[in-house]
Amino acid sequence: MTLEEIKSLDKKYYMNTFGDRTPICFTEGKGIELTATDGKVYKDFFAGIAVNCLGYGHERLTRELCDQVSKLIHISNIYYGESQAKLAQSIIENSCADRVFFCNSGAEANEGAIKLAKKYFTMKGENKRIEFITLKSSFHGRTLATVAATGQEKYQKPYKPLLEKFIHIDINDIDALKNAVSDKTAAIMVELIQGESGVHPLDREYVDTIVDICKKNDIVLIVDEIQTGIGRCGELFAHQLYGIEPDIFTMAKGLGGGVPVGGFAAKQKFADAFVPGDHGTTFGGNPLAMRAGCVVLDELLNNGVIENAKTVGKYFEDKLNSLADSSGKIAEVRGAGLMLGVEFKEEIAKEMGSKMRDKGYLVGVIGTKIFRIVPPLIITKDDVDGFIDALNSVLEQA
Repeated sequence: MTLEEIKSLDKKYYMNTFGDRTPICFTEGKGIELTATDGKVYKDFFAGIAVNCLGYGHERLTRELCDQVSKLIHISNIYYGESQAKLAQSIIENSCADRVFFCNSGAEANEGAIKLAKKYFTMKGENKRIEFITLKSSFHGRTLATVAATGQEKYQKPYKPLLEKFIHIDINDIDALKNAVSDKTAAIMVELIQGESGVHPLDREYVDTIVDICKKNDIVLIVDEIQTGIGRCGELFAHQLYGIEPDIFTMAKGLGGGVPVGGFAAKQKFADAFVPGDHGTTFGGNPLAMRAGCVVLDELLNNGVIENAKTVGKYFEDKLNSLADSSGKIAEVRGAGLMLGVEFKEEIAKEMGSKMRDKGYLVGVIGTKIFRIVPPLIITKDDVDGFIDALNSVLEQA
């Protein structure tokens, strides 16, 4: 089909939740490259919104998924699953958690974490612990509970009154944090680097203060690792960068390398709050998704992908900072590993994003001033050099 034929069907039959999309449709991919219906090839520095951590057409992932499809795709959690057990082992042995639950998406993972925190206090008989503290400009999902957790009014307004009690405070404001805590606080839920709003890291002092408050007040610390986890920031999880151990953390996006997988992990005393019947899923933890997760984790941990994200990420950050100095048009470069934000001094992000596409590079654009760069974790320094050259070229024309 041609692009115009596809657009016509979309406009006629698909719910208009995305508006007019970027006018490209891809037919195949290899490595970090995507081929569109017109044959043009693009280098992807957005990775399906930080999902395709191994890129496209990854030989091992493709081979093992094809093998799994030929055997079993879905059974149900009534029965045991080998890949599910192996993936659980891999996550627990490489994190601070003791137990994990698998679902299908980041929103489901965060919803499960919220439920677990509430159940923990119910089990303790502390039923007044009903408030959650999250940060302004955060993003935690699109279910009703995770919309309430998200600290952005534009996502909440159509669905008020919201289901859960969430208090939203300014990022990195220690006084606001202390003032928000009360004897009703059940949990503090944060992204250590906010992705949706423009790649904004939390200050280490602020994070240490959150940890201290949670420990002193028996408040559950939930870290949303949907975007920052699975090697994205140069460690398996971003909380390892900060040297902290959350009580519960969530994951999704890169975990399946493109196959929908989500999960949340918890320390034992919190995991114990869930007993049979408290939580469940039909599709979550299915053989196909778990096989994908096993491949991704093994590639990250044992075949150098996390180290590549760390090394190439630092190289990328340095190159962007050098470009900021030479161009005079970049206000700030921020982030960690291969989760980078570029904020321009003027409102040129959309124009620059369009011109980068013209040059064959895909990047995320946030608002009018920010690039969100979250490429596959397999990119090379040569890939970075090509991106920098293209960005330098379009900035010279701005």
